[in-house]
Amino acid sequence: MSKNVIGERVREARLKANPKITQVDLLARLEVREIHLEKTSISKIEAGKRPVSDKELLAIADALHVTPNWLLNIESVEKQ
Repeated sequence: MSKNVIGERVREARLKANPKITQVDLLARLEVREIHLEKTSISKIEAGKRPVSDKELLAIADALHVTPNWLLNIESVEKQ
């Protein structure tokens, strides 16, 4: 069973960005937002193998320029 529901959307947002955001880039963006993750955390999140806290959800959404609801797959429009 998956430990989070945002994994696929995180990957989708990273790869749809122009230019694409690498997992390392996303880690750096999260560090600036005071979210400190291990190097393997993004791949584990994207695979649904790592839970995500509410604070992490908000920071990931901000770093990827999408809304938390979009990451949660309850909204279809990206943040402008």
